[in-house]
Formats: sequence, C-alpha cells, structure tokens
Amino acid sequence: MLRLSKKTLFAIEAVLDIAFHAGGTPVQSRDITRRQGIPRRYLEQALQRLVRQGILLGVRGPRGGYRLARERRRISVGDIVRVVREMETRENPDETDGGSELGRQVVRPLWAELDRDIMKKLDSTTIDELCARSLAAGIASEGRQNLDFAI
Repeated sequence: MLRLSKKTLFAIEAVLDIAFHAGGTPVQSRDITRRQGIPRRYLEQALQRLVRQGILLGVRGPRGGYRLARERRRISVGDIVRVVREMETRENPDETDGGSELGRQVVRPLWAELDRDIMKKLDSTTIDELCARSLAAGIASEGRQNLDFAI
C-alpha cells in the first residue's frame, strides 16, 4: 500500500478541522492541536505553507488564527498534498539518480503511474466531501453548526 506521510495526513486533518470550526472567528492552531492531536511543530509549518499557497488565510493578532481561503468545495485534497510534498521535497531531496535498469525502466514508471492515478482521485475529492463523510461517520460533533458556512 502506498502511504502518505504524517505531515500530509496532519495537513489534511488541519484543513478539515478549520473547515468545521471556522465561523465568525479564525481557528487557532492550539485548538487544532488539542482537537486533533497534531504536534505543533508539524502543524505550524504546514499551516504557514498552506497560507502562502492560498489554501488558508492567516489572521494575525491575539484572536487570530486560520480560515479557508476558498470555499470548501473549491479546495481539493490534491491541493493540500501538493503543498506538503513540495515542503518535504525541500527538506529531503529525493535521490532519483542511481538504481538498476529494472528500477529505472519498470518499477519507477509503475510508481509514477500509480501516483498520477492517486492524485487524480485526490484532485476530485474536496474538503466539502470530507466534511460530509465526517458527518456521516458521526465525527464532526463540535463543528456541525458551521458546516453550512461558506466563504
């Protein structure tokens, strides 16, 4: 099974948390940490990158925090995954040189094909859809009042 990194999963969870809890006031990172159990060292870095890429809006000040920069239906999971992948690539450059002919000509192309297929699915899955799945699973108790809120 292909695996998403912890940072990627944390970023998706954080955006979903913001989608549920952003109403009249921005969502603070400490509240996301408390609700989702995401370590702050991962969370702050990911949130700042998501702000720079236009997925979130950062609100400064003592009552500041984060909001979605677009409507939930206009943010795909693929958008979030790309931001985190870029961040991870800068931290840990991938070694694409070397390896066997079999790896270069058979295994890596297979992985690239699978990656394209997965990204298509992630691009077609929106934060709005994940909110609906959360409700169907009975998970979004604190955020239910905000689910109809759209910016």
